[in-house]
Amino acid sequence: MTAHTTPAAQLAVEVVEFTDPLCPWAWGSEPVFRRLRAALAGRVRWRRAYCILFDHDDDPAPDPAAETAWYARYVEDISVHTHAPRARRLSRVAASSWPASLVAKAAEAQGAEVADRVLRRLRESVFVLGEPADTPESALSVVSGVPGLDLGRLATDAASAEVLERVRADRAEARRPVDEVLSVHGCESPHPGAAKETPDGQHRYALPTLLVRTAAEYRVVPGWRPYEEYVSAVTELSPGPLPAPTTLDSAAALARYRTLTEPERVLLTDGGPWPPPGAVRVDTGNGPLWLHPEEAAVHPAVAPAPPAAP
Repeated sequence: MTAHTTPAAQLAVEVVEFTDPLCPWAWGSEPVFRRLRAALAGRVRWRRAYCILFDHDDDPAPDPAAETAWYARYVEDISVHTHAPRARRLSRVAASSWPASLVAKAAEAQGAEVADRVLRRLRESVFVLGEPADTPESALSVVSGVPGLDLGRLATDAASAEVLERVRADRAEARRPVDEVLSVHGCESPHPGAAKETPDGQHRYALPTLLVRTAAEYRVVPGWRPYEEYVSAVTELSPGPLPAPTTLDSAAALARYRTLTEPERVLLTDGGPWPPPGAVRVDTGNGPLWLHPEEAAVHPAVAPAPPAAP
């Protein structure tokens, strides 16, 4: 079999992406990760583990308005490094990552493309709309209209015991970090990715972290890193040249990805004329988000989202 037809279960290398739909560093890593997933298609198994950045047992803020103002500045500081969009106004700090994580995990049953687009909408709820998808209702509402998505099935699956157990397993896995990330030295990144201590005295992976592994060994790339570090981790465990990621012309890129930030436009397109015909610009607090015209027709940043499934 060729690399393009090998079933994912038979691929020797697994990439585990430790992430959270509401994490600003994970949002800022989307351009590089989109490029990496395209380059690795058919070569690795890519799995997302949802780590629950905002947990149920987090202490409530004594002053929610002050906490929101502080967190908005924190996100703004991160966007200086990532150049990712940030909401012009953040309504609140997310109360919980569980609803978005359950919806993102449940979407995987409807295929990788649908799952990618659902996760993207959940990220955009915070960093474009300024309204974190932190309730079951808001998480389902913000993904309404995603092409190919069966919203009723998603609502049922996200509320199921099976999906809950899968996210619980993700959360637990994230709290068993490999030793190499317990302290990180000699890295000039603004987010080097040392494991975070949790309120109960454990540690969890910093977000995002990629764990690249085979049955015999692994490599870990934590935090905010350049594309080349991820490539190096994969090629060390999977010898051979990594296919160069192909850039697309502007119209094809927007049709494939549905929404593109400015960093993604630079990294994922061929640098030709921009914007493509019909593209819809949504201004944020840090540059535009570009929407395919079909996406703009159903995206909550432009068109009101239809009611969530009961």
